Amino acid sequence: QVQLVESGGGLVQPGGSLRLSCAASLSISSINTMGWYRQAPGKERELVATIGSADSKNYAEAVKGRFTISRDNAKNTVYLQMNSLKPEDTAVYYCYLRRLLTNYWGQGTQVTVSS
Repeated sequence: QVQLVESGGGLVQPGGSLRLSCAASLSISSINTMGWYRQAPGKERELVATIGSADSKNYAEAVKGRFTISRDNAKNTVYLQMNSLKPEDTAVYYCYLRRLLTNYWGQGTQVTVSS
């Protein structure tokens, strides 16, 4: 069983910051494919950021320069630091992990950016 539990979402005003956490139920030190997706109302789920086992990082163009993905292998946790938030960042954010050709998803955490 692989479980992913997100936390850290909430309501924030434009320009604010949030840090999302994703705690995994297994050791992630050797997991290469981890990251965050988001799904806004009426939109398809889209990739936000990925992080590899060697700490390689990739970001969607819409969040590049504002979001930072990181991992703490000792805590089996992946983070998404979100700065300079915009209303268009409003979405449910999902942590994901791929292990042995299987995709795993967290339950999602709501991020709402509104004044």
